[in-house]
Amino acid sequence: MRRQPRSGKRHVLRWVAVGAVVIVAAGTLGAYLKYRAVYDSITRVTVPSTALGHRPPVYSTDSLNLLVYGTDSRKGLSPHQQYILRTGRDTGELNTDTIMLVHISPGRHQVTVTSIPRDTMVPVYECDSGPGYTGQQANPGGAVQINSLLQAGGPTCLWKTVEQVTGVYIDHFIGIGMLGFVKVVNDLGGVNVCVPFTVNDPVSGLNLTSGEQHITGVQALAFWRTREDLGDGSDLQRIQRDQFMSAQVVKGVLHSGLLSNPLRLLSVVSDAAASMTTDAGMTVSDLVHIGASFRSLSGQNVQFITAPNEPWPQNPNRVQLMQPQASEVFGAIARDMTVPKVSTTPGPSATSGGAQVLTTSPSNVKVAVLNGSGVSRVASEAAAGLTSRGFVVTGTGDAPDFAYTKSVIEYSSTADMAAVNTLKQELTNVTLLQVTSQAPGTVDLILGSDFTGLVPQGPQVSAIPTPTATASSSQPSTAASPSASASSSGIANLAQSNGGITAAAACSADSSAFAGPLSP
Repeated sequence: MRRQPRSGKRHVLRWVAVGAVVIVAAGTLGAYLKYRAVYDSITRVTVPSTALGHRPPVYSTDSLNLLVYGTDSRKGLSPHQQYILRTGRDTGELNTDTIMLVHISPGRHQVTVTSIPRDTMVPVYECDSGPGYTGQQANPGGAVQINSLLQAGGPTCLWKTVEQVTGVYIDHFIGIGMLGFVKVVNDLGGVNVCVPFTVNDPVSGLNLTSGEQHITGVQALAFWRTREDLGDGSDLQRIQRDQFMSAQVVKGVLHSGLLSNPLRLLSVVSDAAASMTTDAGMTVSDLVHIGASFRSLSGQNVQFITAPNEPWPQNPNRVQLMQPQASEVFGAIARDMTVPKVSTTPGPSATSGGAQVLTTSPSNVKVAVLNGSGVSRVASEAAAGLTSRGFVVTGTGDAPDFAYTKSVIEYSSTADMAAVNTLKQELTNVTLLQVTSQAPGTVDLILGSDFTGLVPQGPQVSAIPTPTATASSSQPSTAASPSASASSSGIANLAQSNGGITAAAACSADSSAFAGPLSP
């Protein structure tokens, strides 16, 4: 029997189907090639866990903490780009212009961006050497300006130091160069800024007339970097201006629908990739997913604050973290909870039926830190941590042997109990031992093998009210993380209580960020 001729309609459908498969395959291949091109252009740094020292605990497993920094490196910029961006020539220096700790709450309902001033003085932790940097030896009694750590020990050194001084566990880091910043702002369509008077800064190239202005990448970079010739010339005031500009960027992004368009997001990441540095554990998919997860945010739920700080006693042009305020803020971020009020009087002891525990200021405690376990660097890192908290570290070294399991505080007499109790609060599972031969007025801290780090700065979890906590509870909660609703009613007040702003702030509200003797 002769076969019936094929239906023309079926023939066309078959070729349409084949064509569709080809198009989909080509699109998939194109997307893969695009992904690979982006992935390959990002500088990725492998960070061994051992290089970060004793890391803070993870209190909120559903939160995400990112260390984001901007560099002043001219590396890779052509002479023309250096001229256009007003950066000057490449001198080989690598400093951080901007350092931010970005905390993303569980459920992605709240974002808290904490700026750490580039002039902040921090303890000198040990940092390994690597390509392009010589490393850094620990100096428990020393201090270093935080913006120099990238030059000394690369991103790993900055990551380690920020973790140690804040007590916040950091999941990833993202570094962005100046050209990448310009490209991202251009991809976003520019940003609105407000200036209360005409600004013409020949150093940065910032040239704006009074009022609200819409600026693109080059001028946005100039606005971000302008410092010495505006307001009071401080980095703190520059951060304040940059936070207002960041708020306008967030507002524009949320209104543009960008976060609901993965292709546009990938395009933005693509343009920034060549100027971007991340840890090896972060992928392009991670970056796009983080951006897309914010699409349900409102400007009111994105807040910007500056880490509480005060002038550094040795140089008023530098700052140090202000205590206990900084510990409260970072403790709340680490746990994704409310900042509790700080008691100004000693509280009752859980073990003494309400009796007060005698303590003193850490600056009155002189302590020698000794390695009693044989673990490499443990004494120097603990000493640096204690120094950052105000203790006077008289030295470090090895204990008579490495057989200590529990840590021990050795003291001379009851006259030293205020110092002993103050030091004890920084540790867990520690034994007190009176040694009459110990020099009066000083204590020895011998670190045992079960020592995993100082108690994270900030309030204890048991002191933070939770729906199920009781007033007599003295044990920390073992819950992995608070709920998204707890987050919404918890750290959401940080901007209000710390002089910050949210992304809902009006552009014109930042006039105080321009006030000072250098302004007209």
